[in-house]
Amino acid sequence: SGEHTLDDGRDWNALSAAEKASAIDSYRLVYQSDSMVNWCPGLGTVLANEEVTADGRSDRGNFPVFRKHLQQWMMRITAYSDRLVDDLDHLDWPDKVKSMQRNWIGRSHGAQVAFTSGEQKIEVFTTRPDTLYGATYVTLAPEHDLVDTLVADAWPDGVDPRWTGGAATPAEAVAAYRKSIAAKSDLERQENKEKTGVFLGAYAVNPVNGHQLPIFIADYVLTGYGTGAIMAVPGHDQRDWEFATTFGLDIVEVISGGDVTEAAYTGDGPLVNSGLLDGLAVADAKTTITEYLEQEGTGRGTIQYKLRDWLFARQRYWGEPFPIVYSADGTAHALPESELPVELPEVEDYAPVSFDPDDENSEPSPPLAKATDWVDVELDLGDGLQTYRRDTNVMPQWAGSSWYQLRYIDPTNQDAFCDKENEAYWVGPRPELHGANDPGGVDLYVGGVEHAVLHLLYSRFWHKVLFDLGYVSSSEPFRRLYNQGYIQAYAYTDARGVYVPAEDVEERDGKYFYEGAEVKREYGKMGKSLKNSVSPDEICNEYGADTLRVYEMSMGPLDTSRPWATKDVVGAQRFLQRLWRVVVDEESGDLRVTDSDPTEDTLRALNKAISGVSDDYTALRDNTATAKLIEYTNHLTKAYPDGAPRAAVEPLVLMVAPLAPHLAEELWSRLGHEGTLAHGPFPAADEKWLVEDTVEYPIQVNGKVRSRISVPADASREDVEKIALADEKIVALLEGNDPRKVIVVRGKMVNVVR
Repeated sequence: SGEHTLDDGRDWNALSAAEKASAIDSYRLVYQSDSMVNWCPGLGTVLANEEVTADGRSDRGNFPVFRKHLQQWMMRITAYSDRLVDDLDHLDWPDKVKSMQRNWIGRSHGAQVAFTSGEQKIEVFTTRPDTLYGATYVTLAPEHDLVDTLVADAWPDGVDPRWTGGAATPAEAVAAYRKSIAAKSDLERQENKEKTGVFLGAYAVNPVNGHQLPIFIADYVLTGYGTGAIMAVPGHDQRDWEFATTFGLDIVEVISGGDVTEAAYTGDGPLVNSGLLDGLAVADAKTTITEYLEQEGTGRGTIQYKLRDWLFARQRYWGEPFPIVYSADGTAHALPESELPVELPEVEDYAPVSFDPDDENSEPSPPLAKATDWVDVELDLGDGLQTYRRDTNVMPQWAGSSWYQLRYIDPTNQDAFCDKENEAYWVGPRPELHGANDPGGVDLYVGGVEHAVLHLLYSRFWHKVLFDLGYVSSSEPFRRLYNQGYIQAYAYTDARGVYVPAEDVEERDGKYFYEGAEVKREYGKMGKSLKNSVSPDEICNEYGADTLRVYEMSMGPLDTSRPWATKDVVGAQRFLQRLWRVVVDEESGDLRVTDSDPTEDTLRALNKAISGVSDDYTALRDNTATAKLIEYTNHLTKAYPDGAPRAAVEPLVLMVAPLAPHLAEELWSRLGHEGTLAHGPFPAADEKWLVEDTVEYPIQVNGKVRSRISVPADASREDVEKIALADEKIVALLEGNDPRKVIVVRGKMVNVVR
């Protein structure tokens, strides 16, 4: 409408349709932007950082990979940064995952400071404005927009040759340096211990002391955090110190307490060499310098985030198509509901178009671009019938996994993704149970910690958008999170560090080979990325699905990593075979259960098992629950060789069902029940059978166990001592002498000192 002034001062009414659309997009939750990606022409696709080797090549095919800008759809997750951080306090999640999300979002309080270079202003964000007097150079990310503007035509007189990268001009140095780091991922650039960079031939003015600071580009500075530019304070930042040492730059101490000639000092102390800040503590210096910058108009206090907007497009076939078409002038138009859903077309070839592996200027051609009959479509979107072109990218896998839990609540609804009443009933807030700040969400979500800053963060953002739009009553998707451990197995890497299929590796003379070449063996989580998976189909075919389930649940605590051993699967199979024989005669197929009453010993064993297994299931201790079920099954096998009482067997079948549902359902049916056991009820323990009548005491003599006694559970300390000293083995050891001391630990042990 033109009522609001654009940030850049342009007149709304003077803008073209495309410019107006671009301005509106800057406020949208979903928008298009140029993004830096890993482009592999040889494979014809964009790669994730994890798919690029340390040599800057693809892990599949070993093709060159280039960093380049592409027009991509983005989701403005940064608009929710504060809520994504603050609302973690209301979630019952592992502290490790909360910390990972907080660090990934990276909310930092600091100051934005302007360093001038000629007519240009370099905006720098710092969390340490107190160290401004110690800044001795400025560093930009190689991709920073100002680099090409700031770079000088020639080197200044007397330039240090270490600063030039051996190039004849600053422009040549910049071009060569950009090419050398083009294939590095952001993670590699941050972790790289060797500090590299080149001088732009230009200087910036420090706003607090007027010093001329050389301007460099270096790969350890990223465009994805802050402003993509830093003021380097080598006296008090180790990365800056290492860079300054490598390039012979000044190192100035501004916080006393360390020796900056040996390493950066990152501790606290009074300010020195800092003008108006001298003598102040760090916290006071931050406040003082920020106020000074604001008064002078050279800076301001601000908050920055590491979190970047979500790249939401992929160049592959499988994925949700975008409900977007483009008119002849390139303007994007959302399809009306009458045109939804957009379905993937049938294509003969799902692979993207590949190019000359070294053609870094090539552009991706997604598989959907081949379906020309589908891509070009005639529609009337309000301006008459026109020809439009569909978007040929697809959404990432996170698009579906960010909200799939809501669809489970109402899977057959044809009018909405989830009815509001269903959502409120299943995952709505329960302040009466979980406190006033309960955000709602799924009661228990079991997932690996590797999803901490991908799926779990995206889901939280997606759910908050739905909450703000009024579609859900819960403000978080998962109330409680439980991280399961990994199943581990051997994995193998070739000379490039790329994983090879473990099943195809051969061992010879203590070494390992893949296709004739030696590979390195390591131990890691079982999965596709390490190519060391064991197919569950093979285990199921040989042992059955229930055996696989019982083995996995009995391997160890659910929240710790456990090694896979196929040879141990047979142990789970033997347990289920014993359980079957408790109920069914193997030879005749007849029931073996009887209508007799269980003995008192069996009732104690049964109720002890029910109580323990119930507690273990509740606490997700499936491994110890399995152990208790095995113990009780063994009791029935030994105590009733001719068939166990029905009253003792049916609760066992019910307790086994969560671990081995197929076997349990079959046994339940054979026991004469028509309905499924899945709806319970689960057995409940009778408290009277949980009280032990007797207690067994080991008797130690001078620290060694010499005998054991059983005494009534309510026996006094004096009675326990008398019974222990009357034991025939203890009498013989004492040889008629009185013991020097007798120590009775109630319910635990007796210690006799001769």
